[in-house]
Amino acid sequence: RRITDRVWTIAKEVLRALDGRATYREIVLPLTFIRRLDEILRPTWQAVLARSAALDGATPAERDDALRLAARQAFYNVSPFSFGDLADRAGSERLAADFNAYLDGFSSNVREIVDEFGLRDLIRRLDEAGALGDTVRKFAAADVNLGPDAVRYADGTIVQPGLDDRGMRSVFEELVLRCNEEEGEQAGDRCTPGDAAKLMARLVFDPVSRDIPTGSYSLYDGACGTGGLLTLANRTLREHMAGHNKTVSTELYGQEIDAHADAVCKANILLDGERKTAATIVGGAAHSTLSDDAFPGREFDFMVSSPPCGQRWKSDLARLGGDRRGVHDPRFTVEHAGDPEFCLMPRASDSQMLFLVNALSKMKRRTPLGSRIAQIHNGAALFTGDAGQGESNIRRWILENDWLEAVIALPNGIFHNTGIAAYVWVLTNRKPARRRGKVQLIDATGWYRNLHRTLGRKGRELDEESIARICDSFLRFREDERSRILDNQAFGYRKVTVERPLRIEGADPGRAHTGAEIRAFKEFGKRRENAPPVIRRIHKPGTAPAPLHGLFAATVGGGAAVVEYEPDPELRDSERVPLLEEGGVEAFLEREILPYTPDAWFRPDTAKIGYQINFNRYFYNPEQPRGLDEIRAEILALERETEGLLESVLGGSDR
Repeated sequence: RRITDRVWTIAKEVLRALDGRATYREIVLPLTFIRRLDEILRPTWQAVLARSAALDGATPAERDDALRLAARQAFYNVSPFSFGDLADRAGSERLAADFNAYLDGFSSNVREIVDEFGLRDLIRRLDEAGALGDTVRKFAAADVNLGPDAVRYADGTIVQPGLDDRGMRSVFEELVLRCNEEEGEQAGDRCTPGDAAKLMARLVFDPVSRDIPTGSYSLYDGACGTGGLLTLANRTLREHMAGHNKTVSTELYGQEIDAHADAVCKANILLDGERKTAATIVGGAAHSTLSDDAFPGREFDFMVSSPPCGQRWKSDLARLGGDRRGVHDPRFTVEHAGDPEFCLMPRASDSQMLFLVNALSKMKRRTPLGSRIAQIHNGAALFTGDAGQGESNIRRWILENDWLEAVIALPNGIFHNTGIAAYVWVLTNRKPARRRGKVQLIDATGWYRNLHRTLGRKGRELDEESIARICDSFLRFREDERSRILDNQAFGYRKVTVERPLRIEGADPGRAHTGAEIRAFKEFGKRRENAPPVIRRIHKPGTAPAPLHGLFAATVGGGAAVVEYEPDPELRDSERVPLLEEGGVEAFLEREILPYTPDAWFRPDTAKIGYQINFNRYFYNPEQPRGLDEIRAEILALERETEGLLESVLGGSDR
């Protein structure tokens, strides 16, 4: 924390020198990143320079491979001077040019991050303000030791301890968090805290770590932000495999629309300690995951994500085709339930569930382990959208394919910049036998530890004990007061239209009325509850009556007939009938509707299937009413307290 505070103090001083014409993230993150890389490369720097001099005839690819090998890292620098040398040249008029030349010496993957950070523009502005030399000196000072080795006096006494990869990771994450707080990120752009990320990684790997063989695995985040989820998932997988005496190689894939967050993500991966991990991160304003999938046709073993919630995706929809009917992206229009164009597109006001659909489209379908997914969503993903609408269709598609293992309600107050309720969705296309056809709901809202100091809006954390409780509940897969296990169909319902007949004074109960007559009845007729119902059609003899389906037995022309009544649009209603309703829609209507409106019927052709996860319904504990003895005792106590009060008030008025 001392290093973090010192770097932040320097940034404040630089901001003053620039008269506020910059932001903390423009200063803190790129300079911290470059300073750390410089320290990591120090032990092999001379070897890299020597190898570079010997590679004059090599192809660019051969040269790049050879220099990475010489640096023993996934990056290198062939500049003839270091960051410390820049500090020694702080008074030179050529400092800006030297700094840019120093950046040019880095490998292409570092230069790409530097450009996304806008570091060269910052150098120009600092130079114009006369503050470049002072900034470089301060970042190169001994009290800002960002290297793995301790800084010592000549006698060996430690001035500043070194930062191992874990320590540097903590410093960088804290700086990212402070920058986000300073610039006020929106709730939808929440930064996933490390404790929530750790829980998600364990929910992905804990159930299958024993079954993962030695080999190569891919990890993907379609809304990777600053990369915290990806890097932590990568570390968690490696730790799990090491615990089972297995080794794995990993490839990280991510996509992020914000260029600066993309730069931070790439920096995070290089600073993570697993610097030789292959990584393909695509980012920038032109690379929205929703409208410009960077990995079409790719499938991934493990996927984690915390997509933005409550954010509009109208511009993405326009790029996809303009409206839902014009979208032919195979991720969002699928074949399901006999519908070749089953729509998985929610309303344009919230894109979060599209990221889940995107991940599900990238599941591995031909491997024994398939894919495992963990995503964080807010409560809207559980219930928004009516039957037949995009959000409901997504839940239906997931549940009817039996991909959802669990939904876990997290405690409020664990995010840095939002207080919204959040839920972890855990999914796989390789459910174990005991989970098939089932979904587990876990209420973890009470499992947390209060922080001694609030970080932004984060006043609570998922400590190790809380994470262990959640994972234990998930792995046990048993019902208790915090865990419910339900059939997939328990979340489904049929939405049906319920009609009642149009009753108009003067209607003839002995014949069918024409269309013109019915229109006149609706416009000018007088509705009355005991008026005769308007007949719209008389069926041929032999038709069986079915009152619940709108076919009523009646007497027409002195004989028995089966008729249809004209429905009254003013009395039209709809009902949600659970899929698990015994006896189906008919039994539900007979029990819930007909006792009160015996002339009602429903239209089977209007039935739509919807799914909604009413989480609170399964964990609602109503407050028990107080007993009569307790209430009586309270009343008597109040009487004793007020005894004589009225008399004293009235007596006081006489005086």
